[in-house]
Amino acid sequence: MTGFAPRTDLLSWGRTPRLPMQVAHPAFRDQLDGLIRAGAAGNHGLLAVGKLRSYGDSCLNGDGSAIEMAGLERFISFDRRTGVLEAEAGVTLAEILRVAIPAGYFLPVTPGTKFVTLGGAIANDVHGKNHHRAGTFGRWVRQFSLARTDGSQQVVGRDDASGLFAATIGGLGLTGVITRVTLELMPIASSRIDLQTIPFGRLSEFFSLAAESEASHDYTVAWIDCLAQGDKLGRGIFTRARPSSDGELRVSNKSGPSVPIDAPGFLLNRLTLSAFNEAYYRIAGRPRQASVSYDPFFYPLDAIGGWNRLYGRRGFYQYQSVVPPAVAEAATTEMLRTIASAGQGSFLAVLKTFGDVPSPGLLSFPMQGTTLALDFANRGRSTLSLLDKLDAIVREAGGRLYPAKDGRLPPAMFRAGYPALNQFTPHMDPGMSSTFWRRMQL
Repeated sequence: MTGFAPRTDLLSWGRTPRLPMQVAHPAFRDQLDGLIRAGAAGNHGLLAVGKLRSYGDSCLNGDGSAIEMAGLERFISFDRRTGVLEAEAGVTLAEILRVAIPAGYFLPVTPGTKFVTLGGAIANDVHGKNHHRAGTFGRWVRQFSLARTDGSQQVVGRDDASGLFAATIGGLGLTGVITRVTLELMPIASSRIDLQTIPFGRLSEFFSLAAESEASHDYTVAWIDCLAQGDKLGRGIFTRARPSSDGELRVSNKSGPSVPIDAPGFLLNRLTLSAFNEAYYRIAGRPRQASVSYDPFFYPLDAIGGWNRLYGRRGFYQYQSVVPPAVAEAATTEMLRTIASAGQGSFLAVLKTFGDVPSPGLLSFPMQGTTLALDFANRGRSTLSLLDKLDAIVREAGGRLYPAKDGRLPPAMFRAGYPALNQFTPHMDPGMSSTFWRRMQL
């Protein structure tokens, strides 16, 4: 196909699927029409991809075609009076922050990495530490331009009555190629964050802190020791924060070390992870109040280039679930007991509550409840067996998993967790596909 070349080195962030694709790298929007037609006509159709920060196979189109959108990274307009920005879909959140912060604006919703594209943030309807206040990323999107494989170009806004806006927000890139986006930014007085950390010894304390903090703080999140057992089960460190009311408007340009090679597979084991978690709880868990730059608060792992290599060449699975409020404590307790008993887990396990702000997308992941996210080094059958056990807990609780983080979600669980699936499928572009979607159709 003209404009496409075979690639075998494109991996999702979890690095578990290793799939060949035909990949194109456009630099200008006027190159897209021909590439979209050619890609859609090939085997397994077409998928637009960004920085490949999804963890599983939702950002891959194995044995099919992909258009890498990172070259379409131009700003089109920015109204400094209103904070409304228009940009091409390949612009990253990091690039938006470089423009927005000096003008007194910030992203209204941001995930745990700034190295994702606008198109990717919409396709996965990403969320952040302020879901109880701001909801998901898609709530702040005014409109986007969508190129379909039938050659049509559509500008789709919030007032869209057809359902295409709701299908595209969180739609995993399956409704067409997002080419440009109009986004509302949030005004800020400072690029600093006022935060407070509070250690807690059991899971019930987390839920009390979350309920108390959501009314008074914009951002809430907790690190949890996923390997603690017995009377330490559910211990962690709760962080609540607000934007600083005064201070500098400074873009962080710090860059830390990179992981140059894949770490040995034996490096992350129960002994090393337990030792890390114990030390982290004792050192980082000291109560404190501080004013910090936005960067280490929102994007701690961005400071380590290629940190996914720490899990070794076999990669890892990230498992992120959400369960409803009525059963959240019981289900989360059962998940933590199961993980601790298996001796598998991560040094960065994140626990937080989602509020009742409705997500605009038909397939958006967040719903009111509690979300737990952990990384598991890929140890083959033993890891998959553990994840199956967690699936059973989440499904029994009436919860669901996050497709952007998934690498092995069973199709039946996907269908059960996303009741609007039947409303979504009529809006799919028949020329678009992904490895994840084909897996869900089995």
